[in-house]
Amino acid sequence: MGSKERILRQKEETRANILTAAREIVKDEGWQGLSMRKIADKIEYTAPIIYEYFANKEAILQELTCKGFTILIKDLEAAKEESDDAAVQLEGMWLAYWNFALKNKEMYQLMYGVEMTCCAQRTTESDTPYQLISSCIAKLMKIEKPDPHVIKQKYFTFFSVIHGLISINIVGNGLSDDINKQILKDAITGIIRYIEEE
Repeated sequence: MGSKERILRQKEETRANILTAAREIVKDEGWQGLSMRKIADKIEYTAPIIYEYFANKEAILQELTCKGFTILIKDLEAAKEESDDAAVQLEGMWLAYWNFALKNKEMYQLMYGVEMTCCAQRTTESDTPYQLISSCIAKLMKIEKPDPHVIKQKYFTFFSVIHGLISINIVGNGLSDDINKQILKDAITGIIRYIEEE
C-alpha cells in the first residue's frame, strides 16, 4: 500500500472514530452531553484535530443523521423485498421502522427531533423512506394514477400514528413491549384496510 493510500485510510479511520465516539457519548450522556472537547478526549486527540474533519458539532450531527437514514433505508428495503403484496410490504416496512427506532433510539431522536432539535437539512437519505413507503401506498390504492397529494396524506397518516407511538416510548410511557407491538399492528392494519376499501 502506498503512502497516499495509507494516509487516506488513516483519515477515514479517524473520521469513523470521531463518529463512533460521538455516538458512545450520546448513549451515556444524551445529546445535550455531546461536545467537540468530549469527542476529542474520548479518542485521545486534541479538539483542533476534530475540527480538521468536522467544521462544528452540527456537521457531526448531520453526518450521524445521514448514517441513521442509511441504516433505516436498508431495513426498509429488506422488509419490502420479503413480499410482492403491497399490504404485506407496508406492514413489514412500518414494523422495520419501529424496530429501527427502538434499537437506535438516540439516532432516531436526532433524525426526527424527539426531545431535541433535529438537523433540518434535507438529503437524499432523509427523503428515501418516504419514497419507498409511498410507492407501496400507491400500489395498494389500485388506481392507475393516484393523486400524489392523496398518497402523501396517507403516508402521513401512517407516520403520525407510528412516530407518535415511538416518541411516547422514547420519552417513556410504562407500557409493555407486547402492548406497544399490538397497538402498532392494530394501527397499521387499520390504515391498510382503510386504504384498500376506498
